[in-house]
Amino acid sequence: MEPVFKHPIVQDDLHNLMNSNLLWQKLENKCVLITGATGMLASYLTYALMYLNEKKDSGIQILLLARNREKLVRLFGEESDSMVYLVQDVCDEIAYSGKVHYVVHAAGAASPFHILNDPVGIIRANTLGTLNVMEFAKKNDAEKVVFMSTREVYGKADDRDVLRESDMGVVDPLDPRSCYPESKRMAETILKSYSTQHNVDFNPLRISHVYGPGMPLENDGRVMSDLLNDAVNKRDIRLKSAGTAERSFCYVTDAIDAIFRVLLSGKRNEAFNIANETDSISILDLAKAIQSIAANGIMVIKGENDAPRPGYSNYKRTTLETSRIEKLGWKPHVSLKEGIRKTIEFYK
Repeated sequence: MEPVFKHPIVQDDLHNLMNSNLLWQKLENKCVLITGATGMLASYLTYALMYLNEKKDSGIQILLLARNREKLVRLFGEESDSMVYLVQDVCDEIAYSGKVHYVVHAAGAASPFHILNDPVGIIRANTLGTLNVMEFAKKNDAEKVVFMSTREVYGKADDRDVLRESDMGVVDPLDPRSCYPESKRMAETILKSYSTQHNVDFNPLRISHVYGPGMPLENDGRVMSDLLNDAVNKRDIRLKSAGTAERSFCYVTDAIDAIFRVLLSGKRNEAFNIANETDSISILDLAKAIQSIAANGIMVIKGENDAPRPGYSNYKRTTLETSRIEKLGWKPHVSLKEGIRKTIEFYK
């Protein structure tokens, strides 16, 4: 069975990504460590590096850290001279002695399911895991560490309509959901502290609502995952609310484009918002769009109200200001409808 890397949708995505004006040559003959390598964003980052090696003979050494070897093989194939698996928990000391130039720290769960069922695990990955990553980067004299943070580090900021990287709101430490944003905030502080004390270059990426092939559909709890899970399995979409809340979603390759721009050209120690704010949509209209694109006879059944639910953020939606990443030449290319079509086709 071929690895997911060879899936036609993934290959098409990678072909399109390579047509961007990114400075891919900066990755030639470099070694890149990716933690949490089996997650959606991390796996697509890996696919891009594999594609560069395959199509452009870039000579990139890829190190993938994850806890499940079988999943690594299913996604990427067997290890090779250019790809090494580090099968371990990021909360343990990173067991690799070779030279590494770039580190992408993507380990750690983010779903409402894990927030409700494993909050301690989330905290461990974002604190102990980040300490291990930064200690490794320090010892290895890595050129840069990029950290997958979240828009939720901004907390509650009801007095703002747009959030810039310099803004900050309030997080209630006793809110059960705060295991996620509070540990991400602590992780960003760890990055800054290693820069201050040990001169390690870093960039936190405050990412918002990314979706696409490879996203978890089962036992996740995020709205896009839940709706797509129903559509792919030909079940009626039953909303748990009236669907009036609005979200804006970013297709995975647009997010990957942004991540590589920061990795290769981002200003030292700056945070970057990554979000596609061009396709804002209500949850109800999102469900209807998925229903229409799936075209398999399912119905959309609206819930009664928009009452808060455990494990979910109840803060007012605030637009992320993305001019900083746009100055690196980034803009989103994949529309919401096209992204949904690609994702449904992938899971079929």
